[in-house]
Formats: sequence, C-alpha cells, structure tokens
Amino acid sequence: MTVVAIIGGSGLTRLKNLEITRREVMRTPYGEPSAPLVFGRLSGREVLFLPRHGAGHTIPPHEVNYRANLWAIRNADVAKVIAVNAVGGITTDFQAPGTLAIPDQISDYTWGRAHTYFGSDAGQVTHVDFTHPYCAPLRATLIDAAGRAKLVLQPRGCYGATQGPRFETAAEIARLERDGCDIVGMTGMPEAGLARELNLCYACVAVVVNPAAGKVQGDISLKEIEKQLEAGMAKVRTLLEQVIPLIKD
Repeated sequence: MTVVAIIGGSGLTRLKNLEITRREVMRTPYGEPSAPLVFGRLSGREVLFLPRHGAGHTIPPHEVNYRANLWAIRNADVAKVIAVNAVGGITTDFQAPGTLAIPDQISDYTWGRAHTYFGSDAGQVTHVDFTHPYCAPLRATLIDAAGRAKLVLQPRGCYGATQGPRFETAAEIARLERDGCDIVGMTGMPEAGLARELNLCYACVAVVVNPAAGKVQGDISLKEIEKQLEAGMAKVRTLLEQVIPLIKD
C-alpha cells in the first residue's frame, strides 16, 4: 500500500534514496500531471513521488497543472500528501536560509489559476471548509520526525502564495508581512485548496532559500538560492526518510 505522496518542488525533482518500482503515466479529466507518477520504496515503505515542475524543472509555478496533479494522486488511492516548497523568509524567525518550516496557515495572492474542481460544470454550488488548510495529524508527524532527526524547524507559520514567476517587490513583501505571512512562495495555492476539495490529508514542508525582497540589502541572488536549495533539500530528504515509517496506514 502506498502510504504517502510526496510532491517535490524546486530543488527536489527526484528522491535520491527512492528505490523505484514503477512509473505510471496518468491521464485525468483535467489534462496530464506534471510528470509520470513514480512509485517506489523509501525507508522500507511504498511512496509515490511527483515533481511539481516536471522531471526537468521546466514548468513555471503559474502554469503547473495543479488539478491534474492532485487528481492523479487521489486516483492512485493515496490519501496523504507531503508537499515540499522552496520559499523566501519574511519574518525574523524565518529569514535564515536553510530554515525548515511546517506552516499551519496560508494566504492566497495568486490569480488566474484553475483553482477548484467545483466550477459551474460541477452541477451544483459546493463549498469546503478551509479554516485550517493543512492536515493537523500529518503536520504533527512531520514535527515529531524532525525532532527524532535532530532537525531544527519552525513548527508553524503562515505561507503567502504569490503568482510568480517573478520575485516580489519589497513593497509586496511588506504587505504580506502586515497580513501576517512568515514565508512567501509561488506554489502553495491552489495546491492546498485542491487537496482539501479532494479530502486529501495534505501538509507542507517549506524550505527557506533566501530572505524575501527588502529583508536584506541588494538584489536576490539566483546563484545563492541554488546553493541554499541544495543544502536545504538535503535536510528535507533526511526528514522524509525519518517521517515515512511514522505515517500510519
């Protein structure tokens, strides 16, 4: 039984220690997912892996087919999802590159993305509760696993999801901070909302790769981000290897 799906973001287009057993091309009513679903064993248990931006990291955040990705995962009979997201740090406790966070809230600043399964073609108006956007039991398991692996992380936080693919202005980051956001990224929504519509248990592992715009002097350096991505994703792999055995079927 596949215990969890892992959606890899920037810097995590593959899992180095995943013992791949099969790949499956999945077609959905919403088009094709970002890549074939990769099934394999990690820490002795079967998991599903899907790179959000495609196997070659070619799909920008505003063009990811989030609906197809989540639908394919649900259609593979997987009920739990760990999403990995590279983010910028806004508030003081979240600014250091390499910081891991398990956010408990999200604010959506995206636009124009296909963000729901419940459009007019659904036949009836449907609303879902999104008060607490992330799955509390899965968040708790991730926090427990981090402790066991001796990984320091922020056990809460608010993720501000922006449109991209450009980085934000300093004024936009100031607004996000006033709104209560601790971190900023481009892929948190509509992914989290779609997972809720499908009744998936969904949690996020956010990796800070740079202080957000205006939080340090000078421009954001892509070279420095790539360096921090490599170090941060090494921590994520450690966390994933630790958490997989703790997830209940």
